[in-house]
Amino acid sequence: MAEEKKTAKKPAAKKKTAAAKKPAEKKAVEKKAEASAAPAPKAAAPKKAAETKKAASKKPSGKTVTVTRIGSPIGRNKKQHATLTGLGLNKANRTRVLEDTPAVRGMINKVSHLVRVEEDAA
Repeated sequence: MAEEKKTAKKPAAKKKTAAAKKPAEKKAVEKKAEASAAPAPKAAAPKKAAETKKAASKKPSGKTVTVTRIGSPIGRNKKQHATLTGLGLNKANRTRVLEDTPAVRGMINKVSHLVRVEEDAA
């Protein structure tokens, strides 16, 4: 007797058609089609002279603060290390003269144990 080999038929791989695609895939395909058909975006309008003068005429308040780093951020929270870098105090004993603003004061308060502050009167 001849032995018959049993062969199981594998199901044919289904090809995804546009109708069979998931809704998210359909949206992505539609967006690509719209993007390729859309005209190039317009160039930005030039800024008004008044807007550029505002930025250029911004004057410091006159008050400054001298901040010196006296402590190390090693073993400290990453946010404290980032705050020192933001103040420009990324090396030991570095001194910076900064404008006295609420933002700078907040940063100094976060790392007050690592810096020495001297208020300057202008």
